[in-house]
Amino acid sequence: MGTMLFGLMLFTLGWTLIDGSEMEQDFMWHVRKIPRLVSERTFHLTSPAFEADAKMVLNRVCGIECQKDLPAPSLSDLEDSLSYETVFENGSRTLTRVKVQGWVPEPTQNLSSQGAPVRTKRQVYGTDSRFSILDKKFLTNFPFNTAVKLSTGCSGILISPNHVLTAAHCVHDGTDYIKGSKKLRVGLLKMRNKGGGKKRRGSRRNRREVSGAGREGSQDSLKETAKAGRRRKGSARGQRAADGRPSFQWTRVKNTHIPKGWARGKSGDPALDYDYALLELKRPHKKKYMELGVSPTIKKLPGGMIHFSGFDQDRADQLVYRFCSVSDESNDLLYQYCDAESGSTGSGVYLRLKEPDKKRWKRKIIAIYSGHQWVDVHGVQKDYNVAVRITPLKYAQICLWMHGDDASCTHG
Repeated sequence: MGTMLFGLMLFTLGWTLIDGSEMEQDFMWHVRKIPRLVSERTFHLTSPAFEADAKMVLNRVCGIECQKDLPAPSLSDLEDSLSYETVFENGSRTLTRVKVQGWVPEPTQNLSSQGAPVRTKRQVYGTDSRFSILDKKFLTNFPFNTAVKLSTGCSGILISPNHVLTAAHCVHDGTDYIKGSKKLRVGLLKMRNKGGGKKRRGSRRNRREVSGAGREGSQDSLKETAKAGRRRKGSARGQRAADGRPSFQWTRVKNTHIPKGWARGKSGDPALDYDYALLELKRPHKKKYMELGVSPTIKKLPGGMIHFSGFDQDRADQLVYRFCSVSDESNDLLYQYCDAESGSTGSGVYLRLKEPDKKRWKRKIIAIYSGHQWVDVHGVQKDYNVAVRITPLKYAQICLWMHGDDASCTHG
């Protein structure tokens, strides 16, 4: 009965209640033509130092209010910001310059009528509305199975059999790559049996014991010591599974892509608009992943709500799901009230909309959770939970990173 009630709760949260007037609105994914991002030239750079400290909160960034006072970026500015660095597993690094073709400037998004209040430095507002996903049936199935954990302490989301989308600050502080990112690993959810893993092969073990009965006692002692160590290790893993906490299958990262709009080096501060990165895994996975989508406006969000799951550090490796309303938006950012703690940054923010000419609804990623950031509001620093929207140009860039050319990235 508990599982049934839990499933009903998640089903209700995932769909978001919509009244009759909202049903008449256009809550649908629309296939649109995407600008072309063409790789122009690639340069070899010196290897990074990998000495930066991880920063989950930036000291000063230009947010929605600050962006209103800035001129619209020119085409050359966009091409410079969308050029990107690639860091490979062996520590080498390149910079690829890009050209944008077929780009049509979008009108500036209006802020929602609801003003965001001044807040104290908290990431959980009022009653904690997060849900820990403990049931194995939900944890290992879509959409929750798409959430991953990074060895640097962030979260991410699977967007192909080979790729993970996350926040750029999880691997780079704007000047240098952070410590630990040289040997970056991605943890995929994997529930273990309460016994602690693989079943023991008793019959084969017994045959080995019989055949080796005449060996020296010292060899038997070594075997017993090794077995005892494995039992202790298995017991710890089994306890994690019994507590409802997942285990992780860790995979090395083959290469990392970061837009130059974030990786400014010493030439300037990183732009919050470009706080996203793509990780290519060394080995493909077989899990179901979530597709990319272009972020719609607030009016196109059912109930004005967004959803995401990540590994908040205050929940001891539990996967935490939340949904909340969006308060403000610009062309590149979303402000929202989702309760979240450190560790959830880099999570994929998604929606569930109807597919064109079909009766089914589909989830797609429309933003990357950047975290709890201090932003400049008319010269005053205020704190907000911020997500970076996937715009048509960012969709084209991420698609280029995934496929290596723009031929597969014409529509999204």
